Amino acid sequence: GIMTAALPLGAVFGAAASGRLTQKFGRRRILYAAAIAFFVGSLLAAGAVSVWMLVAARLLLGVAVGVASMAAPLYIAETAPQKLRGRFVSAFQLAITVGILVSYMVGLAFSQDDNWRLMFAAGAIPAVILFLGLVPLPESPRWFALRGRWDDARTSLAKVTGDHANVDAAIAEMRAAIESETGSGTIRDLFRPMMRPALIVAMGLFFLQQLSGINAVIYYAPQIFREVGFVDQAGQLLATIGIGVVNVAMTVVGMWLIERIGRRRLLLIGFGGTTVSLTALAVTIAPGGGDEWISLAGLAVFIAAFAVSLGPLPYVLMSEIFPLDVRGAGMSLASITNWGFNFLVVLTFPTLAAAIGVIGVFGIFAFMCFLGFVFGHLYVPETRGISLEQIERHIRSGAPLMQMRPA
Repeated sequence: GIMTAALPLGAVFGAAASGRLTQKFGRRRILYAAAIAFFVGSLLAAGAVSVWMLVAARLLLGVAVGVASMAAPLYIAETAPQKLRGRFVSAFQLAITVGILVSYMVGLAFSQDDNWRLMFAAGAIPAVILFLGLVPLPESPRWFALRGRWDDARTSLAKVTGDHANVDAAIAEMRAAIESETGSGTIRDLFRPMMRPALIVAMGLFFLQQLSGINAVIYYAPQIFREVGFVDQAGQLLATIGIGVVNVAMTVVGMWLIERIGRRRLLLIGFGGTTVSLTALAVTIAPGGGDEWISLAGLAVFIAAFAVSLGPLPYVLMSEIFPLDVRGAGMSLASITNWGFNFLVVLTFPTLAAAIGVIGVFGIFAFMCFLGFVFGHLYVPETRGISLEQIERHIRSGAPLMQMRPA
């Protein structure tokens, strides 16, 4: 539990530092630093000579994960076209699901020879791809605007959008939004009455996302499959890869739906689907409730409902609902919530499963998904078709988030 949970624990520290770092140094430079940490951490894990050295390497990897999980959605949201912003930020979650699937396949490839060192070393490859992929990209135009570097902001915006005709209008909207800011851009500003609803939504969604149990399923999938009846290791890993395929496929479906039916409706569909599937799964795992294939189908439905909705939407919404001056701080707190509860779920799952059984744990997860449905219905606004500057004006007006509408 400690070794597995070392990564999300490191991510808590990375997320805590990322808000201030991205505000001071820019989104792109911090992503460069994360790529270097990914590379070094992977090689340290591969060369570990003790369990605690491996734990330390995973802590470093976790710091990189925490930084990237905040800085990447932030950069994407600030550079994406308004009509495609939700789909572009969802691509971040798609990359996560593809990475999970690839990691399962790498694990299967090296499990036969028990060559775990090469398995960890393989993590250096995407680190190099991330570093090289950043080279042609400009810094976020909104970060330049926040620093008062308007010429750089104009050049960056023209490069990422290719829409030279409307650059001046977009820059004028950014300037107006920044001139209306009255806070200092610190975490303290997030607790002001007008900002508090956005903070509750962002942190609440990540809290409920993690308490849905997704990472217990992702991290401990082979053990779960052993519990439901897959006896041999190869069968457990192949079933796990099947879950990874569903995860990727349904994330693509979510990217297609997010700009068609909107964030809020898709969120409610996801929480409803995970509630029903986890409840059914707890019943089928119970003695006499069904066989391993029925349980596998229940897990697949849970993963599908999560991937199409609960996976990408918290990242999308946290990157949209904070004003520019507190966007880094707000997303940092949301990411801390994400990785903090990820750490707790992953650390406690083996102990809880031993104490109350997998059935009881899935029952708890199902109840949290039901609470997520209620939370989404009461507090989560629709942001589809609304520019970041329009969202900022609405929040600063003090009007309820649920009244937000396209201009």
